[in-house]
Amino acid sequence: MEELLPLVFVLLLFPAVVGAFAWPVVLLVKILAVVLPGRRPDWRYDLLRWGAWMAAAAALILYLLGAADVAFSVNESSHGADSTPAQECRDAYPLDRLRGQEGSYLPLGFDCLLDDGSTGSSSPGYFFWLNTLIAVFALTSVGLVITMGAITEHRARAAQGKPLVTTADNPPDSDTCS
Repeated sequence: MEELLPLVFVLLLFPAVVGAFAWPVVLLVKILAVVLPGRRPDWRYDLLRWGAWMAAAAALILYLLGAADVAFSVNESSHGADSTPAQECRDAYPLDRLRGQEGSYLPLGFDCLLDDGSTGSSSPGYFFWLNTLIAVFALTSVGLVITMGAITEHRARAAQGKPLVTTADNPPDSDTCS
């Protein structure tokens, strides 16, 4: 199974690279469509939906690029002469302290195993920012979807003439959630 993992990520890397170049172009086109006159009447809701998809796409693209980087490092450190310990670990730690390396796909990382049993990141800044950006884009996407649900609920209540906020003077109906 481990020998198939790099192949899977290489196959997923191509769409991620294409998506990484297409994402900013699509973003620019959408911004121009919002700024220029002639928008649809429901452009705000459409923009939320589009933003949720774009944030999810950005999180997926970043994850696939990072996972391909981890798979490449694992593959490179386990094949060939003078491959262990990995070059990334040799650059970060003294050679006499290294005992091995391991890749992690959730969260993304390539860790060096040290002689005292601890682990250290081969490139702490790179994977920290990559994992942080993935989380921010994913949470942004979830937040936008929740906002879309709230707007839909608000519109449905307004269309039925039900109160948007319940108070002591205005208790909720039996058919609504409180």
